[in-house]
Amino acid sequence: MSINIVLYEPEIPQNTGNIMRTCVATNTILHLIKPLGFSLSQSKIKRSGVNYIDKLEYKVYESFEDFVSKNVGEFYFFSRYGLNNFHSLKLQDFKKDYYFFIGKESTGIPKEILQKYLDRCVRLPMTENVRSLNVSNVAAIAIYEALRQQDYPNLSNFEPESMKGKDFLLK
Repeated sequence: MSINIVLYEPEIPQNTGNIMRTCVATNTILHLIKPLGFSLSQSKIKRSGVNYIDKLEYKVYESFEDFVSKNVGEFYFFSRYGLNNFHSLKLQDFKKDYYFFIGKESTGIPKEILQKYLDRCVRLPMTENVRSLNVSNVAAIAIYEALRQQDYPNLSNFEPESMKGKDFLLK
């Protein structure tokens, strides 16, 4: 059905703008849970999204509870405390909606939420030298791993002819 990125109380407009651009590039739906640390009309969001924002499918929710009451599917929560490896997930079922939650930049997703979904908390492998990755990097990894498992449905492997075209390097 769909791949979804859920940003829990995002704080930095540039990160959200980068995620918006990735969502447009991959037909991914973006969900934003308030409060937001910025206005969606800010120029920083538009600049990071590189004017593709008008093609973005996104929804805004008042709270985590509001989100849960309106969405059903496979929920996965990225956390440095997650005990499951994200890359072991099976994400091939086209009949399912997959939701990947990413917490706010300063504190992540609250412990109270994560504790309710312990079996759905995932971690990306990394060294002990880094606390966490940038949220826009996590979103890109999540989206592209799910798409890889689904063989990149409805995405082009080549530069569109409406731009420079597949044979640009051959000319």
